[in-house]
Amino acid sequence: MSNTTYMARPEDVDNAKWFVVDAQGKALGRIASRVAAILRGKHRPEYTPHMDLGDHVIVVNAEKVVLTGKKRAQKIYYRHSGYPGGLKAVGYDELLRTKPEKAIWLAVWGMLPHNRLGRKLIKKLRVYRGSEHPHTAQKPERLDV
Repeated sequence: MSNTTYMARPEDVDNAKWFVVDAQGKALGRIASRVAAILRGKHRPEYTPHMDLGDHVIVVNAEKVVLTGKKRAQKIYYRHSGYPGGLKAVGYDELLRTKPEKAIWLAVWGMLPHNRLGRKLIKKLRVYRGSEHPHTAQKPERLDV
């Protein structure tokens, strides 16, 4: 009897499920860490680090997410255009007011691997500002965070 580590194969993987997460009144980091784990597939017993075993996640009510402490006023998001002097800075207060979907997307993206696998996983995330989403045909399950 050999004790070998189980490694999932592409033919062993079943279809991905769909989950809906309601962000209303929840902390941004706690939502992002739970969503990243589900996208990665860490909730499944057959989890394998180098494979995409994750499920699809829909986040609704993105504008009603909260940041604890003074982070909403003090946290700053930076990006660079690639040109000299091209550093752009936007406060998280303004980012949550104008593009709350982007704030949640960036938080989840920071918790995924930054390689080919991570780019594949982030495509399974859908974030919506309001409580409505166009994915009712997939019969998503409600997920409590």
